[in-house]
Amino acid sequence: MQTEFHRIRRLPPYVFEEVNRLKAQARARGEDIIDFGMGNPDMPTPAHIIDKLVETARDPRSNRYSASRGIKGLRKAMAGYYLRRFGVKLDPDREVIATLGSKEGFANLAQAITAPGDVILVPNPAYPIHAFGFILAGAAIRHVPATSPEEYLRSLDRAVRHSVPPPTALVVNYPSNPTAQVVGLDFYREIVAFAKRHEIWVLSDLAYADIYFDEANPPPSILEIEGAKDVAVEFQSLSKSYAMPGWRMGFAAGNETLIAALARIKSYLDYGAYTPVQVAATAALNGPQDCVAQMRAIYRARRDVLISAMANAGWHIPSPPASMFAWAPIPEAMRHLGSLEFSKQLLAHAKVAVAPGLGFGEYGEGYVRIALVENEQRIRQAARNAKRFLSMARNDSGALENAE
Repeated sequence: MQTEFHRIRRLPPYVFEEVNRLKAQARARGEDIIDFGMGNPDMPTPAHIIDKLVETARDPRSNRYSASRGIKGLRKAMAGYYLRRFGVKLDPDREVIATLGSKEGFANLAQAITAPGDVILVPNPAYPIHAFGFILAGAAIRHVPATSPEEYLRSLDRAVRHSVPPPTALVVNYPSNPTAQVVGLDFYREIVAFAKRHEIWVLSDLAYADIYFDEANPPPSILEIEGAKDVAVEFQSLSKSYAMPGWRMGFAAGNETLIAALARIKSYLDYGAYTPVQVAATAALNGPQDCVAQMRAIYRARRDVLISAMANAGWHIPSPPASMFAWAPIPEAMRHLGSLEFSKQLLAHAKVAVAPGLGFGEYGEGYVRIALVENEQRIRQAARNAKRFLSMARNDSGALENAE
């Protein structure tokens, strides 16, 4: 009987799994691990959203199958969000679809638009689903260096010239996971022009649209660019903006051909999210938005504590302008270890868990991603632990290997 399956063989070993395994073992031993590894929001979902969920769940009619595309009220609320936040008008029936989180929507759209052997341009480093959603669909991935937005733009032309067959789609993600970099409308203007010139679809991941720290310059949407809806679709999530990660509610908006393709695939795979979740998500989008500003302020405060405390510990980390992550270069004295081994050593000796940069692609090597999912007291404790760990590394480079 066959035990090696084609799509599974295309997936490499999960880089994060080794750190996760060591983290679980440490906790089983009773160790207190300060966990910055996963971007899993720790703040409570706002009360008015939960109240709407409970209210709707009490209606027995809400327990029936829902709508795969999303209930009408939710799609209207999603379109209303785009008009309010970006000044972009969307047709809720043709240009908006609800998804079971942005990750599911991204992977299902990859299934919908990809034929085996299609070439997809994906930034590197990048959130893993940006590549592996297409890999699972049978595509060939061309990794485009993206250590900065400027590098990504410069590298796209070369990627197209050296791709056979010509690329079908490209991915953009700003604010970026993992690098936390942001872009302005000029970047998106170049992306749209490039996509039209080469007849390439654009998939934009805007999951961190509302987690930014320069109040005067909120991250824009690619759909603000004239003609963007001719080539682009954009994914968003309620997970971060409203602290709803486990609710699995996101959406896609933009090009109606891509939205229709995603709707067709979803119609075969799911009946949509639980109706009370969709109604509660509608309440989140239509309701008071001060909760979003409050969460943003908490992330900003955590960011500031992380940067200052780690600097005092001897670990200088650039201050992220957006997202819930810091993209931290490995301290010079330990750079030779590489991101995976450094992450393992940090866990073993400082009791601090981070995500190794290699897990986001080869151009993520030399960095780790730190998620702002612990409170300020825990962040300060992590910095104290890291200070002792880094001092040990500076004082005796061989101590780490012998300290187990």
